[in-house]
Amino acid sequence: MQRAVALLLFAVLVVPVSAPFAAAEAWEEDGWLETSMAVERIEAGDEFGCYGMPGLSWANDPGAVATACRDYLTARTPASMWGDAPVSLYTPPGLPATDHTLLGDLGFVVHGDNTGLATSAWHNASDAPSFEEDWYNLGRRGGSLEKEVAQMDLLEAELDAGGLVNMYWIGRVNDATIRHDGDVADMLLERDDVWFTTWGEAWSTWAVSRCHEFDLTVDPDDARRVSFTLEDTVACSSSNPEAWKVPTTWRFLPPEGTAVTNVSIDGLPAEDLTGVRNTAVGFRFEGNETLLSLAVGQRMDLLLDAPVNRSDLDVLGMTDQWNGLGVAVTIAGHDTWDLFRWSKRFNDEPELRFTWLVIPRDADPEMPWLPWVGLLAAVGTILAMRHVIRSDDGSSALAPNPPSRRINEEE
Repeated sequence: MQRAVALLLFAVLVVPVSAPFAAAEAWEEDGWLETSMAVERIEAGDEFGCYGMPGLSWANDPGAVATACRDYLTARTPASMWGDAPVSLYTPPGLPATDHTLLGDLGFVVHGDNTGLATSAWHNASDAPSFEEDWYNLGRRGGSLEKEVAQMDLLEAELDAGGLVNMYWIGRVNDATIRHDGDVADMLLERDDVWFTTWGEAWSTWAVSRCHEFDLTVDPDDARRVSFTLEDTVACSSSNPEAWKVPTTWRFLPPEGTAVTNVSIDGLPAEDLTGVRNTAVGFRFEGNETLLSLAVGQRMDLLLDAPVNRSDLDVLGMTDQWNGLGVAVTIAGHDTWDLFRWSKRFNDEPELRFTWLVIPRDADPEMPWLPWVGLLAAVGTILAMRHVIRSDDGSSALAPNPPSRRINEEE
């Protein structure tokens, strides 16, 4: 019985003290992140990034929030078909630049959106990023996909202006399901100049544009055969180690009067990317040029219809957007705690690409079980005291009937 009382008293003391720690873990994981649905989203080209963690504060410890969310995500799914580690992160307005630098050091190189820093990227069509810090304040352009909130005219104007158009989407607020605007999705899909991409893909493409080396050679045994290699150098990989090896697009110009008749990669015919608007490896013809889309470390072999000299060949550089398209579009799925409900509505729009900013579901944000802790403490205290009093041997003042003091008087 004494052991039981001791355990009861221990619980009375420990449970209230441990309540704050339990609160920090009061969340439920999204089981869909470990299913074939997540695999399908990854294979389709979507990206998983981080939104936050219940019980942890951005204001008090942003590093803890980012680390916990990263560990939660990486234990369940890769971030993208191009890379395992997440690079995209929601951050609320108001964090100082030092905190953003800390988050960047943790591997999160894209922070969004509209974080309020002086440096910025893609708040308008001319706001092209120049430095890594610019991506710590990714802009929001084009509005929302939400029905009756989306603005078609505004979105079309942003698309026509070019650059990176970053839309947003929230699939559910509390118990209310948010409907997306099918007309906006249709308008996006009807355009032939849109590159549907994600935050991580766009940043990795920018990283390649800052640092790259390529090799262009003519086969000495057959001057009709030309090889283009986007080299994987130590200098470039160390300057942006977080960058995924995404395909980027390069303009190859053969000599006048000469045409490319075949493009292969790893000995197999390369994919013709005519009309393709999602990131892939391949090629397409555009006038006299051949647009070559390949990742760092890959080589493409071109067959021309006539022999050429190396001095007659030219690579005009990298296109602003993948596959030479006119504008990049990303859609950020904020506060994603139910991948199935968030994504299933877009099954009929398979070309749209989403950056799903993930957060576990807050299981019990107000901890309604805390009053029961107080009740347990009260009842436990009463029971423990009753046991002490009843088992007292009479020597304590707590005893119900303490014995009279006997005084031996000398006769």
